[in-house]
Amino acid sequence: MVYCTTCVLPDTRPNLTLGQDGVCIACRTHGGKSEIDWDSRARAFDRLVVEVKAASHGYDCVIPVSGGKDSTWQVIRCLEAGLTPLAVTWKTPARTLIGQQNLDNLVALGVDHIDYQINPKVEGRFMLRALERFGSTAIPMHLALFNIPLRVAVKFGIRLIVWGENSAFEYGSASHAHTGVKLDDEWYRTYGVTHGTTAADWVGEDFTEKELAGYVGPNPDELERSGTHAVFLGWYFPWDPQKSLAVARAHGFQSRSSGARTGYYDFADIDDDFISIHHWLKWYKFGFTRLFDNLSLEIRNGRLTREQAVAIIRERGDQTPHEDIAKFCRFVGIEQAQFWKICETFRNRAIWTRGESGTWRMPNFLIQDWTWT
Repeated sequence: MVYCTTCVLPDTRPNLTLGQDGVCIACRTHGGKSEIDWDSRARAFDRLVVEVKAASHGYDCVIPVSGGKDSTWQVIRCLEAGLTPLAVTWKTPARTLIGQQNLDNLVALGVDHIDYQINPKVEGRFMLRALERFGSTAIPMHLALFNIPLRVAVKFGIRLIVWGENSAFEYGSASHAHTGVKLDDEWYRTYGVTHGTTAADWVGEDFTEKELAGYVGPNPDELERSGTHAVFLGWYFPWDPQKSLAVARAHGFQSRSSGARTGYYDFADIDDDFISIHHWLKWYKFGFTRLFDNLSLEIRNGRLTREQAVAIIRERGDQTPHEDIAKFCRFVGIEQAQFWKICETFRNRAIWTRGESGTWRMPNFLIQDWTWT
């Protein structure tokens, strides 16, 4: 493993590349943000608002929301711009109490809202099959997250979907072709975290087409006829997790009082008990965790040094979400021993080695005196 010399991400992160100077694409891209004419982009958003409002006969846009600080920020931005949004949520089967409170607060800001829940029996089976096949519990989640708002927009004749940040751009996996304003089909296939699959790829022995209807988006012809397109709000305005948090808190958003559930932030990934497992599985597959991603953002925004970030990783130590794993196993109907057996099949042997004592370790890990368990 080779780590970026500016942040703490390793070259094992999917789509991340390091330059000859040892700096990763995410850090290089972030460094170019100061050269962006943000005033010009804000004016472009104003023009988009005018176009949308002139063409719409009901809702002006769909905003995919979870109730988190980013979706709260999206709603506030759109309301301030004079848009009439329809907020759409894929309801996680493991929604937390604070997640529900924040979602209720978001709706109370003044939006109509659809809370779309998929049959939990189907979702549980789907999550287990995704874990077994790809080592990812979140493929059903991402299929639902992207396709449900798209279907709703087409059905209601809404021509604009407003997403938050371009995650591929912010977390360092986007090529130049995917740093623009639109979330199109190519972006989704590359960065949608579905391992390149669609719902149709899962129809067969385990699932019927009707069971997976909630994960299916409109067909390309229907989408083209509707004229619906999706944009990243983070292209028009500078995206910074701490700044969007400040805006969200000023409008009622709440963080966890007991600290971060996964990673570094006490305000992120707090609406779902299962998202921590998705992030934790990167430890087996790529040798880093959500904490590395979050700290790298803090380094790029000048709030932490690399040395401070390394010290935080050492201090936090193991972040295995044991309680969430137990809850997940109950939901999908397996014993925890089976869960660990499945995860072991996805351990990346190119970076992990097993010593004579049976303990797994990464010889080239960022912290050489790490305590391996």
